[in-house]
Amino acid sequence: MDVVLTPDQEVLVRQAIETGRFRREEDAVQEALALWAERERNRAAFLASLDEAEASAARGEGRVVSPESMRELVEEIHQRGLARHSADKSS
Repeated sequence: MDVVLTPDQEVLVRQAIETGRFRREEDAVQEALALWAERERNRAAFLASLDEAEASAARGEGRVVSPESMRELVEEIHQRGLARHSADKSS
């Protein structure tokens, strides 16, 4: 496969090679593709999570958060985080 880079992309790759970040152009392209693949996996996971959240809301699950209940929700989340952190440290 042949790929044509923009002049700015070529400069970026050359600079990365000159500074020792990469040894070859192919290494830079492989890194870029690996990052793209990771971003796509994260995007797919986010979209799946969003679909699940929408389905959960459609089933009437979840809770309505009002300005008055926001502090309680924040405190609840904070306490769960502290509990999880303590459990992780004791493992």
